[in-house]
Amino acid sequence: MSTDKAEPRRYVPRGEDFLLLSPTWQAHAYRNVDSMFATRSIRRGQQAFPLKRAAEIAVEYETGGERRGIDDYIYRANVAGLLVLQGDAIRLERYALGLEEHLRWSSMSMIKSLTSTLVGAALQDGAIASLDDAVSLYLPALRGSAYDAVSVRNLITMSSGVDWNEDYTDRNSHVNRYSKSLGDKVPGGVLALMRSVRGLHKPGSQFLYNTGDTYVLGALLSAATGRTLADYMSSKIWSRFGMEFDAFYTLESEGGQEIGGSRAGMALRDFGRFGLFLLHGGVIGGETVLPPNWLDDAGSRVFTLDPSTNSYGADGYGYSWWIDPDGAMVAVGFAGQTLYVNRKANVVIVTLSCQPQPPFAASYDIDIRSERFAFKDAVLDRIREGG
Repeated sequence: MSTDKAEPRRYVPRGEDFLLLSPTWQAHAYRNVDSMFATRSIRRGQQAFPLKRAAEIAVEYETGGERRGIDDYIYRANVAGLLVLQGDAIRLERYALGLEEHLRWSSMSMIKSLTSTLVGAALQDGAIASLDDAVSLYLPALRGSAYDAVSVRNLITMSSGVDWNEDYTDRNSHVNRYSKSLGDKVPGGVLALMRSVRGLHKPGSQFLYNTGDTYVLGALLSAATGRTLADYMSSKIWSRFGMEFDAFYTLESEGGQEIGGSRAGMALRDFGRFGLFLLHGGVIGGETVLPPNWLDDAGSRVFTLDPSTNSYGADGYGYSWWIDPDGAMVAVGFAGQTLYVNRKANVVIVTLSCQPQPPFAASYDIDIRSERFAFKDAVLDRIREGG
């Protein structure tokens, strides 16, 4: 007979199930990533960048022949957090599904775009000499693997040419084996997986979405700078630009390497502030953090895409940024996370979501991609009209 006292116990899903969760568990898991995986804090600074609160925009859009509003969008698109910035001013801010102002929501793959921005900072610092440097120059552990012939540029443009399976519904796919390694917190597990992947195409010749590429990119950044990824993000952007809350990177194991391409945790307004950092041209306090033309290059269509082949509907891919058909840069994450940065319109839109995934998505009859585009276009129209 057990002598343990009946103490309360809190449950979170298993890490290996993170990409396969039912709608019942999704929102809970996305708010509690730091309880599921090992993490490292991205420290904020002394003062938060002040966001002004301007007049709220009244957004109306049309889908399926019906006029809809902001509340409709929240419910229909399973939105947990919604933020619209026009320059330094908040024009709209909403929370649902248990998300609150101070809580960190999982970035999913949005962090790929943020991590890739640190490559620009490392180039500016001289820690990385050139985008055309070989990966193995910085990561000798990958010599002799398919990544031996891959350059930094190939990594940030998802064109490493390795044979990677990103099928979220297949438990044996590379991405789910990666997810299980993270959940089990295996030291060196992800790097061992990356060493095992074979080459398929000539590096730089084809776009193939690969979460593993951004793990390698994050490890390369740590090796090149001699700092943890979390510390480098804090020192270059997070603490200096004035984020409001500490954030975190997920780690491959306790005390191990950060995962540069998924599952970081950040608060809604701080996702927005990162977009604002880009609207400011990557300049903080008069200092240029990124190289000249970095943002133009990062936001250009290195690869042209068929919008029907990706969940967002992007028609291009740059330096780990998806390109909206209107030319904006978009960080995109699993289950509907987006950071939309339109430098021409001076607008940032952050959407944190819980879109149902297979097999549960089959019973969900709303075209969320069309809904998102209609809402985004309506936001831009209202701002152009001075609304």
